[in-house]
This record gives sequence, structure tokens and C-alpha cells, in this order.
Amino acid sequence: MPKTNVWPADRDRSILLCGAAGISALAWWHMAAIAAGMKAHHHVTQVGPLFLMWAVMMVAMMLPSTIPFVFAFSAEQRRRHRQRMTLVPAAYFVAGYFAVWTAFSGVCAVLQNLLHQRALLSPMMAATSSVLSGGILIAAGVYQFTPMKNACLRHCRSPLTFLLSEWREGPLGAVHMGAGHGLFCIGCCWMLMMLPFAAGVMNLVWMGGITVLLLLEKAAPGGPWIGRIGGALMVLAGVCAIAFSVA
Repeated sequence: MPKTNVWPADRDRSILLCGAAGISALAWWHMAAIAAGMKAHHHVTQVGPLFLMWAVMMVAMMLPSTIPFVFAFSAEQRRRHRQRMTLVPAAYFVAGYFAVWTAFSGVCAVLQNLLHQRALLSPMMAATSSVLSGGILIAAGVYQFTPMKNACLRHCRSPLTFLLSEWREGPLGAVHMGAGHGLFCIGCCWMLMMLPFAAGVMNLVWMGGITVLLLLEKAAPGGPWIGRIGGALMVLAGVCAIAFSVA
């Protein structure tokens, strides 16, 4: 497949950005409403509501960092449409991407329910043990330096390479591509998504910090080093949490 401009036309880019901003804002608003309900002692412990909560959380946190891939997909679709080929909306790609993250949300909901049953999470959905919190922080920090993390991050930073190597035709092909990209993103980010268990699943400050870190390491110059610095800080915070708990 010939090389293509990664960015769609200005009009298409504006539409995509506005749509993504609106969806992301709604997801963050929903998260804020859940957090406010928890402060009013409306605790969520059943798998169904937890699944919905995690699914919305994944939209809020992951949508910003996948925008470059949506741009790349839309730009290539526009180029192919000029050659009288079928135009596939980016919604198919996004649907495949979030289908994978929705499945991941189900796993997180089941895990959280099990932690609640074993009294390892407080009513505010934070680890009840400093050792557990510290262990999660250390594990997430160490993962930032692993070969699997680095390989998945390279994919997540290369939308043009993704186009050249993973292109599939038609709506089902777009869903397949989105799901494939989603699997790489899970490989890149799954341990970071465990961090809310350390400080509170509905801790919006932590959620915002993780979202910014994801965006920087995937899109900013020097992103891999930003991720490693963040990992080192997580390990340090985890060691401190454990040390203070046993002191």
C-alpha cells in the first residue's frame, strides 16, 4: 500500500476532534457522577454496575490517546475513496478498538468484585492494605521497563506503520484493525489500569494523571522515556508505601 498522509483534511480532523472531545467529556462527567454517588455512600460492588463503570472509564481514559490512529485510518479511507473504493467510516475502527477494551472492563469488574468479597478494597474502592497498594505500584512501575511494554508502545506510537502492515478492507476489516490495535494498547497499558486499585478506582485525580501519562508516552517526543520515568516514580512510591506500613 502506498504511503499516505497520516492526518485527514482539516474539516475531517475537526469533526473527529469535536466528536472525540464530546464523547470523552460525557464519559468523564459520568465518572464524576459515580464518584459523587460514592461519597454519598452509594457503594458499587456488584459485577454488572462495576462492568458499566469500567467500560465508561476505559472510554474516558483511552479515547484521547487513540486519536492519531483514528486520524490515520480516516486519511487512508479518504485517499482510497478518491480512487472510487468504498468509504468505511472511522466508527467501525473505533468500535473494534473499544470492543476489546470492553472485554477488558469485564475482567476488571470481576477482579474488583473478588477483591470486595475478600475485604481487600474499602467502600471507596481503594486497597485496604498499604502493602497491597505498594505492591500494585511496584508491579506497574516495573512493567514500564519490560520488553512486552516496549514492543506494544512502539506499535502505539506508529500509526503509519500500522497502516502499512495491518490494513484490512471493508467494515469488518476496519473492526478487525481496531480490535488489533486495542490488543496492542492493552499490552501497553494493562498494568497502569491496575493503579486505581491502589488509590481508589473512582479517584479522578489518579485517573486524570494516568490518562495524561498514557497520552504523553504514546504521542509526545521522548514518550518512552516519560513512561520509564513514570515507572521509576511508581516503584519509589510503592517501596515507600510498604516501608511506612511496616515501620
